[in-house]
Amino acid sequence: MQDSRIAPEVRVCAATDLVNGGLGVKVPVSDSAGQTTAFFVRYQDRVHGYLNRCAHVGVELDWEGSFFTRAGDLIMCARHGATYQPDTGLCVGGPCKNGRLTVLTVQERDGAVYWQPSGKIQPLASGG
Repeated sequence: MQDSRIAPEVRVCAATDLVNGGLGVKVPVSDSAGQTTAFFVRYQDRVHGYLNRCAHVGVELDWEGSFFTRAGDLIMCARHGATYQPDTGLCVGGPCKNGRLTVLTVQERDGAVYWQPSGKIQPLASGG
């Protein structure tokens, strides 16, 4: 009998699609609060993944796939400017200071980025 709580890993994108401080890649997901997206970015040559929900008010963080500040050193909520450390998800500025983004398990191998879903955050079935 298959364990329905464990989803297979998800290929997010080619590793070259993510550049340090550049645009992120989003994947549709669901969690206990409903449907949203997860996002994946590269910072200091490492890939990081998070649930795309601001720790302050729960809105998606990005503006058209852009997650970083102009300097490329922090993730910033496009709605109200809360800032997060890209490598830990810790909020370091704004109304949610010391809050945290939900970290996802990510692996980079064989020229691609993979997400290992777990817990309540699961990929949405593709419509195709």
